[in-house]
Amino acid sequence: MRKLFRLSFVLALAFRSLALAQDAVQQGHEYFEQHCAFCHGRDAGGGETGPDLTRSKIVGADVHGDKIGALVRVGRIEKGMPAFNISDSDLAGLAAFLHNQKTIAESQKGGRKGVDESDLQTGNAEAGKAYFNGAGTCSSCHSATGDLAGIANKYSGLKLEEQMLFPGGVHAKVTVHLKSGESISGRLAYRDEFTIGLIDSEGRYRSWSTRQVQFSVDDPAARHADLLPKYSDDDIHNLMAYLQTLK
Repeated sequence: MRKLFRLSFVLALAFRSLALAQDAVQQGHEYFEQHCAFCHGRDAGGGETGPDLTRSKIVGADVHGDKIGALVRVGRIEKGMPAFNISDSDLAGLAAFLHNQKTIAESQKGGRKGVDESDLQTGNAEAGKAYFNGAGTCSSCHSATGDLAGIANKYSGLKLEEQMLFPGGVHAKVTVHLKSGESISGRLAYRDEFTIGLIDSEGRYRSWSTRQVQFSVDDPAARHADLLPKYSDDDIHNLMAYLQTLK
């Protein structure tokens, strides 16, 4: 009877611990969805701007939130992550959720999700430099000591490759030539078959009928898009290797 009672007591403690752990994971999931998912994805597997936390070295080395808490409360401002004023209770839940997501991700078949920076280290930097200054015509618009100086400190891994292939946040410029002979330049704000619009140097929106003016558009992103079908695999790997030296 005593052994039966002891077994029942142990089982009760185990079930209680499991329930508490599940509660902590749920609490952490709720906190994560509210504060973190917009960058790191709803499953912590990586989002548009944030890395995959299920493969994070910090999460892997964390014990009861010690590493996660230190990062979350300080932030990584240089990488766009703000500091969070998180309570001890929410931190415990967040750590439990991330560890649970890591366990789930590692148990799934089909290999890992995402791209490591090491995956992009297969090119030849010298060949990439030659392509940049030669056949790739990159140097006609960019300079390793000018606009691209330090780009490897600003972007790394897949983000750097994305910027190389199809840069985000690049605005097209347009110059509108009026019948009076005046030319007005600014950032392209609107364009369709009937209307061309821009934001001028004073921040004003101005537009004209395309039948009444002539205009020319300079769109750097479009030039990058035009290059996509021209790259060979070696071109991309070598160019990526070269850009990673620009620190």
